[in-house]
Amino acid sequence: MQDQSTAFKGLYDIVGRLRAPGGCPWDREQTPASLRGDLIEETYECVEAIDKKEPAHIREELGDLFLLVTMLSYMHEEAGLFSVADVLGEVSEKLVRRHPHVFGEAQVRDSAEVLENWARIKVEQEGRNPKDSLLDGVSRGLPPLDQAYKLQKKAAKAGFDWPALAGVLDKIGEELGEVQDALSRREAPERGDGAAALTEKIEEELGDLLFSVINLCRFLTVEPSVALQRTNSKFISRFKYMEKKMKEGGHEMDRKNAALMDRYWEEAKRR
Repeated sequence: MQDQSTAFKGLYDIVGRLRAPGGCPWDREQTPASLRGDLIEETYECVEAIDKKEPAHIREELGDLFLLVTMLSYMHEEAGLFSVADVLGEVSEKLVRRHPHVFGEAQVRDSAEVLENWARIKVEQEGRNPKDSLLDGVSRGLPPLDQAYKLQKKAAKAGFDWPALAGVLDKIGEELGEVQDALSRREAPERGDGAAALTEKIEEELGDLLFSVINLCRFLTVEPSVALQRTNSKFISRFKYMEKKMKEGGHEMDRKNAALMDRYWEEAKRR
């Protein structure tokens, strides 16, 4: 088994070969912007592997992430902006600096105080400007689902939160009612609302409903993106089972066979 230094050097050299003249045409065409979607996709695939508790799959997906991070760093090295070593060195220095309770003499009571120290060090030692708003600490580049979750966590940390679960559930009911009201307005065009305005209103109310459901996830300490990924995986598994059974029986996947598809769907659920 290779040691860590040799293994990373091997990956670095392979990336360099792929990007070099005479290397892989596809890899040479890539830019940091073109790999953004891959970075997000591979992250979620790694999350799925972790959720399934499959070590071999986790190892593979972590390798894909290592590849993307190395390639993105190497691209900037090619442009003379910074090196891969700069990336590794900076994160190592940051970890040591932000953990004085491990690498220094500081004392902490719990993880909450660790986070407080982390935020203070960013301002006092690293010269980061204090945020004008607590919400400024949430990246606008996050997928909307994750951004909503983090926004709510920031707000809750400042005390802007429901006192009990019942309030969250009531809010979901309220938002669902507003969606239903918006839909009823679409079914009654005589009220004078234009089609575009009605669509925008429905979109707004559905957004509010999703936001309130994400708040329920946060209240129950459930990562909404992870929960949704599990449901997606479950849906894929059941749908593929249904497809397989329909094909075996010589039936088309079509609305006219909805009852049969429902039967196989229920069968998949029981499995």
